[in-house]
Amino acid sequence: MNKNSKQFLRIGIFLGCLFFSFSSFSQKLSYNVAILEPHTHYCEVEVRLEGIKKSYIDFKMPVWTPGSYLVREFAKNIEGEMAKDASGKSLKVQKITKNTWRVFLDKAENVAFSYKVYAFEHSVRTSFIDDSHAYLNGGSIFMFPDSYLHLPSIVTIQPHKNWQQISTSLEKVGENKWVRSSPNFDILADSPIEVGNQKILEYNQNGIPHYIVMYGEGADYDGEQLTKDVKKITEEATKVFGEHPCKDYTFFVHNVAQGGGGLEHLNSTSLIVERQRYDTQAGYLSFIGLAAHEYFHLWNVKRLRPTPLGPFDYDNENYTRQLWIAEGFTDYYDNLIPRRAGFVTDYAFVNTINDMINTHENTGGKVQALSEASFDAWIKHYRRNENSSNTMVDYYSSGARIAAMFDLLILNNSNGTKNLDDLMRAMYQEYYKKLNRPFTEDEFRKMLESIAGEKMEDFFQKCIYDTETVDYNRFLGYAGLKLVDNTDDEATLGANLEETGGKIFVRSLKRGGAAYKYGLNVNDEILGIDGKRLSIGLFNQHIAKKDIGEKVSLLVARMGLIKTIEVTLSGSHGKSFRITAVDSPTEKQRTIFNKWVGNR
Repeated sequence: MNKNSKQFLRIGIFLGCLFFSFSSFSQKLSYNVAILEPHTHYCEVEVRLEGIKKSYIDFKMPVWTPGSYLVREFAKNIEGEMAKDASGKSLKVQKITKNTWRVFLDKAENVAFSYKVYAFEHSVRTSFIDDSHAYLNGGSIFMFPDSYLHLPSIVTIQPHKNWQQISTSLEKVGENKWVRSSPNFDILADSPIEVGNQKILEYNQNGIPHYIVMYGEGADYDGEQLTKDVKKITEEATKVFGEHPCKDYTFFVHNVAQGGGGLEHLNSTSLIVERQRYDTQAGYLSFIGLAAHEYFHLWNVKRLRPTPLGPFDYDNENYTRQLWIAEGFTDYYDNLIPRRAGFVTDYAFVNTINDMINTHENTGGKVQALSEASFDAWIKHYRRNENSSNTMVDYYSSGARIAAMFDLLILNNSNGTKNLDDLMRAMYQEYYKKLNRPFTEDEFRKMLESIAGEKMEDFFQKCIYDTETVDYNRFLGYAGLKLVDNTDDEATLGANLEETGGKIFVRSLKRGGAAYKYGLNVNDEILGIDGKRLSIGLFNQHIAKKDIGEKVSLLVARMGLIKTIEVTLSGSHGKSFRITAVDSPTEKQRTIFNKWVGNR
């Protein structure tokens, strides 16, 4: 018997005693997670299920994790599956689908199913274990017995001997901090566990403890100031909905060399932050915005949720056409909340809306409807390629610009007495608090109509379900603003170029642009232009000196072959818009503007 097998046997004996003692408390399901050799990036998991009245039981590993709309195939990291009955007798295990293992019970009523998980992908959507810590994202660690998603469970963590801390929103069982409980699998999958020697900052907001769990050395932040600033964000977010639904809340912050992102959970969020971001104002504000975004999900998505985002199907994609609300409106508030909290200026906030409009109108806004972008998140959003900017819109920023327009509409139609907060609060009260179910697109539209006092079916049909351009000036005009076309009509190649190792490569093409029309390809290496070999800076200067309609001769290398491509330069196939103030705004327009940007 090798060392790992001996360790697994000790775990089994320990959990065996622990598990069967739970029967007096009517606990039928328990997990043990042993992280004994973290430098190998493995944890050992044992699932015990008691009181089975079947000939077999299927154990399933989720294929995705809620909040990130991509099938990630977590089963690929599983190995060493085995099962035993209460007496220690081995039971037959057979894999029957990509994420399902069937245990034949042979009349046994209690089963212990064990497996190992390789965890070495550092993101907010996956699990990561090394010699410094373990971050366990439930959907990628815990299997569930089929048909038993509703069962409560006990989770016991066996940490590496040098680790002293555990952070999770799962409730303690007794005084042992390493033993936690979950009321069902949905909560277990949605409650990350951080194990190691992390630093924990803490503050209290209206009687609700908030924890900022900081992992990672080398991040130069002021803990006291950061705590105060995060509290400002959480207080402003809470004001939108008028109540806080948690007993406690945890920010898991991983400070790393590179990377970023966030993922919402029911009572927590996971953030990955480049450790140098705290060093600059722009970097620090990006952290504040990320915290605001994920915290707002505490209400929008985790409780106020569109169909069919809960109950979850862990075996398949969960399609919805409403991510432009779930993510897009949250994206809007992650800019509005920092403005209300005083972190950014009026101008900076309006400029983010300007950027959202420019992004939408210069990508696939005429190809992909916003509702379709939401539906296709599973196959497109996380699987972008060199042509994506020509065919896709981002339901985050594109949805956020719609939220901005709705905010302005409500403000105008109510003479400044209501805003988008009233819509979000009404939806939360009706569908989470009162009906406790997801909402449909029609229900969202009807609530908007009720708050705004205006029919919106035509707008939804044209600008949400189809690709018609929003009449931005109508909505911006309510706040004394207008959208100006600021495009310079200059000669362009219509290609995104990148210099790598002194060589110039084509990375993407603008649909309809000169390079697209005359046959330049992605991944072509540009060896020269008009008989000259130039750096990318001089190459761009050479193009800038040309007029629309002039020709350039490009020498390119494609798949090992050299060829010449003649290109007739065209004007810009994109637009550059700028939000500016109208001349002589009315008193109402000034009032709407101030209420919009959060001036009090």
